[in-house]
Amino acid sequence: MILPHRGHFLHLPTVLCRLACSGLMLLAVLAGAPAQVQTPIRFVVGAAAGGSIDVYGRIVGAHMAQTLGRPIINEIKAGANGNIAAQFVAEAPADGGTAWVGAQSMLETNPVTYRDLRWKVADFIPIIKGIETPLVLVVHPSVPAKTFDEFVAWAKANRGQLTYANYGPGTLSHFLGYQVSERYGLNFTQISYRGNAPQMVDLIAGHALFGFTQLQGAVEPVRAGLLHALISSGERRSALLPELPTFADIGQPDLVALAWFGLLLKSGTPPDIVERFEAAAIAAHADPDVRAKLVAQGFDVSGQTGQAFRDSIAVQTERWAKVVKATGFSAD
Repeated sequence: MILPHRGHFLHLPTVLCRLACSGLMLLAVLAGAPAQVQTPIRFVVGAAAGGSIDVYGRIVGAHMAQTLGRPIINEIKAGANGNIAAQFVAEAPADGGTAWVGAQSMLETNPVTYRDLRWKVADFIPIIKGIETPLVLVVHPSVPAKTFDEFVAWAKANRGQLTYANYGPGTLSHFLGYQVSERYGLNFTQISYRGNAPQMVDLIAGHALFGFTQLQGAVEPVRAGLLHALISSGERRSALLPELPTFADIGQPDLVALAWFGLLLKSGTPPDIVERFEAAAIAAHADPDVRAKLVAQGFDVSGQTGQAFRDSIAVQTERWAKVVKATGFSAD
């Protein structure tokens, strides 16, 4: 059989062969065409990789990526106590593709300790306060105090002779130590370390006798008897050290101070994107598996959102501004 084709004839087998080849070529093109790539959402972290805030971002981001249908990666922009990360996000497009994994010190104390910031809190939309964690006042076993009251009595008997160890200038450890010293008339001299780890090394060795430190780093030394924990700065007792009283327990609620991590988007992000991002964040922090992982890190899950989160930042910033002014501290 033959078919007419523009004035000449082709044999049917030839036609079928050409059609088959064309089909195979089309399938090859389709198979080789790349699928639409979803641009990752960047969680910008203002601290070293592997630290607590980095771990928090990874745990929460993994769940949110499933909800949003986009991969989420942590991008480390460490330095200047989070200011480099904040500025990076403040200068990024307001499209929901870049989020800041912020922290208490970055949002509440940086604005009052740095005079020449290139960003401001108003540059961001607070989405969710993800976790909170208290500080713990620990003492070396050579200190003759097993309770906070005994510590205050000992410190008063040695007023003006004691050195208080904080884990960094301008941190919650620094300013909470100042507040306690002022409240009880203890007249501490402060010494600042470059992080929680070196502070703990000197506390355990007895080179420093006492200081407020991070709960997560204190649990094992306290359980091992290397340090004694006297009081927590939390609102309620921690499941990790349930026997440890809090400032709220002893009638000093204005000394309650919590470190926290949370998520923020850039101001100007379209409302529909903010709504989807917030819904995914809320779902992540409500998920039992996510919560279990966060609790295992020594965190208390907060989940505070919206106006309550914004108001909390404003109130605490005002609180720390007064303390910073009283200490005369400047990070510049």
